[in-house]
Amino acid sequence: MKLVIVSGLSGSGKSVALHTLEDLGYYCIDNLPAGLLAALATELTTTAHPVAKAAVGIDARNLPQALEHIAETLEDLKSREINCEILFLTCDSDTLIKRFSETRRRHPLSYGGVSLAEAIEREQQLLEPISQNADLFIDTTQTTLHQLRDLVRQRVARRTDQTLSLLFQSFGYKHGIPVDADFVFDARCLPNPHWQPELRRLTGCDEEVVDYLEREPAVEAMYAALSTFFEEWIPAFEADNRSYLTIAIGCTGGQHRSVYLAERLAQHFRERYPSVATRHRELA
Repeated sequence: MKLVIVSGLSGSGKSVALHTLEDLGYYCIDNLPAGLLAALATELTTTAHPVAKAAVGIDARNLPQALEHIAETLEDLKSREINCEILFLTCDSDTLIKRFSETRRRHPLSYGGVSLAEAIEREQQLLEPISQNADLFIDTTQTTLHQLRDLVRQRVARRTDQTLSLLFQSFGYKHGIPVDADFVFDARCLPNPHWQPELRRLTGCDEEVVDYLEREPAVEAMYAALSTFFEEWIPAFEADNRSYLTIAIGCTGGQHRSVYLAERLAQHFRERYPSVATRHRELA
């Protein structure tokens, strides 16, 4: 059985992720007490009609002592040949405060005179045992609901057992560095199509921009260096039983150079890895 534990900060999109998995055929349970996780797995695998795919939501409403033993629970599940992984959703505090203000929802830990900012900080501390064991982080600070659904489909649902899911993500430095990336590379030293008036409105996915960049020796040199680096080191991550790897490439605005490199690298590695996705953060 494949079991996905969906956790993270309140307001970061846990319900959206869980509903997406439910739509994709997962047997889903929200707000499960962490202490019941092993019992649930036993129930789902020993029934007359065993469940092949399940997802559970575990959040800070749990008892702290139950969350502290999550690592032992995960080891127990894996020893029973249950393919268990943790999807952890995060978001910066300012964005969370804005979301709670807009929806007028109460944070589950903001009671007894505790402010919203203090509740968010407390929640981060309570969920630390889960975040330390997470397989995949998704930062939803600059992610829409539709983008989050697509990421869950691409990275979690489409990943087959024992295969590495690769995400090549472009971004713009002027909008901030993605905190959920395993590798971050800077393409701002490359020639910028933005300064070509006929290319300014286009993106790194457009043929005119591709032709422009592929005529530049520096662009070809960076692509060759990055592809060689990952050809050598991705197998090492696979050997270490990594399930997810996020590679972020940034340029100034996240429109031309980073988009081009992310697309080209993704195309290159699709030839040997079945689960390769791209995301262009600034092109939403």
